[in-house]
Amino acid sequence: MNIPSIRFGAFLLLLAFLAPAHALRVKEVAAVQGVRSNQLTGYGLVVGLDGTGDQTTQMPYTTQSISNYLQQMGISLPAANLSQLQLKNVAAVIVTAQLPPFAQPGQVIDVNVSSIGNAKSLKGGTLVMTPLKGVDGEVYALAQGNMVVGGAGASAGGSKVQINHLSAGRIPNGAQVERSVPTPLQEGEFINLGLNAVDFQTAHRVAQVINTRLGSGLAQALDGRTVQVRAPLNPSSRVTFIAALEELPLEASIPAAKVVINSRTGSIVLNQAVTLGPCAIAHGNLSVTISSTPVISQPAPLSRGETVVAQRSDIQIKQEPGIMIQMGNSPQLTDVVRALNALGATPQDLLAILQAIKASGALNAELEII
Repeated sequence: MNIPSIRFGAFLLLLAFLAPAHALRVKEVAAVQGVRSNQLTGYGLVVGLDGTGDQTTQMPYTTQSISNYLQQMGISLPAANLSQLQLKNVAAVIVTAQLPPFAQPGQVIDVNVSSIGNAKSLKGGTLVMTPLKGVDGEVYALAQGNMVVGGAGASAGGSKVQINHLSAGRIPNGAQVERSVPTPLQEGEFINLGLNAVDFQTAHRVAQVINTRLGSGLAQALDGRTVQVRAPLNPSSRVTFIAALEELPLEASIPAAKVVINSRTGSIVLNQAVTLGPCAIAHGNLSVTISSTPVISQPAPLSRGETVVAQRSDIQIKQEPGIMIQMGNSPQLTDVVRALNALGATPQDLLAILQAIKASGALNAELEII
């Protein structure tokens, strides 16, 4: 089905006047499947350091890498001399980059450089030409350039001061794309939209707004994450169609109730759909205090004994009485927050309390621990 591009050009102009600036758009909840970036990685050398490179006696691969590089330049070193090299100005690094979709040969991308040895700092270094490979082992870009390290440090007399991280840096526009990755955007009669999160209601609304605004029967929701859309076969019309599709205003749906708990930091985040049923909670604190006092045993004069230092420990256990708190029905997020604050518990205590409330069936939300 080839839809005229004039229709979509007029539709884009209409959206500019009708769509509110704060409206949720299709492009913010879904993306075209197949249009994705690719990760690149490579092994390289950073040279020109001010004596802050790898200690080659402990990092033999740095010496071997320099030997291989010099051989490519036509310089051969005897094997006996390799162990004598003191390459304090060289560091072995891992180079990573992200190849964006539709990147073409000749375009430049940013790269990240990270030390894998014991280099003290990469500040002021220059990355030697490093091939960046994809998961298939093919070279897609070549990286080289001067590094930008957002940190500083100094040491003298056993004292050291450091600001930020010195063993990693970035090279803006430090790699040139050598090979493009084909994308299936222009293949077939249909394109698939992949939702950012699984939600059948959102998938239904995306298909509904496409059929309402762009034409009946163009889109159908295949599952809770995929919406299949019939698109024009002409490449130019297809791009215009996708541009118009992404700008369609979408009515926001209420997300599934979820409580996200970070067990490492004690952070707790609740979304607006979380509700709380009637329950009763008893919360008390148990504290254990251990204090150690050194005890010195001094021998009698002329007894040839030795002074002995021992530790005397005093252990105290204090348990505060638990208070039973009745929590009523909380249909809104503000009521849930107010009820949890009434407990007077620390974030670490709330981790256990929320899990217990969920187990009792009073917390109407999904618990996710990260």
